[in-house]
Amino acid sequence: MVVLIRQATLLTGWMTLLCGIAYPLLVTGIGTVAFHDQATGSRLEHQGKVVGSALIAQPFDGPQWFHPRPSSAGYNGAGSSGSNYGIGHPDFQARLVSNEPADGFTASASGLDPHISPESAAGQAARVAESRRLDPQMVKLLVDQYTERRTFGVLGEPRVNVLLLNRALEDSDGPPVP
Repeated sequence: MVVLIRQATLLTGWMTLLCGIAYPLLVTGIGTVAFHDQATGSRLEHQGKVVGSALIAQPFDGPQWFHPRPSSAGYNGAGSSGSNYGIGHPDFQARLVSNEPADGFTASASGLDPHISPESAAGQAARVAESRRLDPQMVKLLVDQYTERRTFGVLGEPRVNVLLLNRALEDSDGPPVP
């Protein structure tokens, strides 16, 4: 009996070291080397400062920016959650009548999805162009340029990363509309 307890204890100890310490360290090391950007949070830098992550939405206020999907988590990665109006809610019905794309008024499951549909981005392009006094065609070209296609041509839907698009918009030196 003592021999069995000793063997079980040793096996548990070795498996804990192997599966609980060695394997996670190995995978973390490989991930950090092979996929450095993803392993460090897909951080985006602008003028030498980290301005966000390509994987987490940020709020953008004002007509000069493309707006992300709403977030019930306040765009806080520590408190991700989804919350949408029910189909009978008056606000949902009003937005439904406005023919706005669904991602303009529904949160993602986590409330942190950094993407909007190309239709939603195209619907915002005129407002952004007018607010920034830019050529609307240039803004539409930026939307097209930052539209990500389906992964491997079949997975997911086409999407636009709002943070990347807004950073490109900020960096663009397109001619203002007279």
